[in-house]
Amino acid sequence: MTVFDELLSHPDVREDVELRSRFGFMAFHGGLEGGTEIVARQAADRAGASVYTVVQPATLVWHIPSSLVRAEHSERLSRFLDHVEVVVAVHGYGRPTRPGQVLLGGGNRALARHLAGHLRTSIDGFDVVDELEAIPPELRGLHRDNPVNRARNGGVQLELPPRVRGASPSPRDRGRPCVPDGGLIDALAAAALTWAYDRPPA
Repeated sequence: MTVFDELLSHPDVREDVELRSRFGFMAFHGGLEGGTEIVARQAADRAGASVYTVVQPATLVWHIPSSLVRAEHSERLSRFLDHVEVVVAVHGYGRPTRPGQVLLGGGNRALARHLAGHLRTSIDGFDVVDELEAIPPELRGLHRDNPVNRARNGGVQLELPPRVRGASPSPRDRGRPCVPDGGLIDALAAAALTWAYDRPPA
């Protein structure tokens, strides 16, 4: 059994998938990275997009590296990745030196630029960073086994600081209800609805 298998077999962990359009949103660190599953779900619902989430209880605190989240260990994740053309994986991060930076990693750089354009016009008080060289290497989401790169045309690893996802930066507040920035949801939905699927990933 892999660590991802173990997480999914926990009785208090919820794994959900809904297949709709070929644009997908995912959040597999839900409950650990506050508000990420809410962002993914609300953006997908607004855009009629597909969505995959894994949500753990706030008391579990089990961080599985993205490269170990494998479709071969989850029938739902496998169906999701087979269905979508591109995907935005919603993550949360918190660094005192980057309190207002929204980071766009992942292998599909055309989608990253498309998403960045929508974010810059919809969210105030945040710096949208879509140049890979300006993103810390460990947050770039470029590992080939990262599920964000396993969709047919890859995707974008979206790293959100606490404030834009409506989360507290303090670990003591884990599990507190999160209300994401409305402009963030608007931007993600608009990006999904206006994406041209024939664009090359580069």
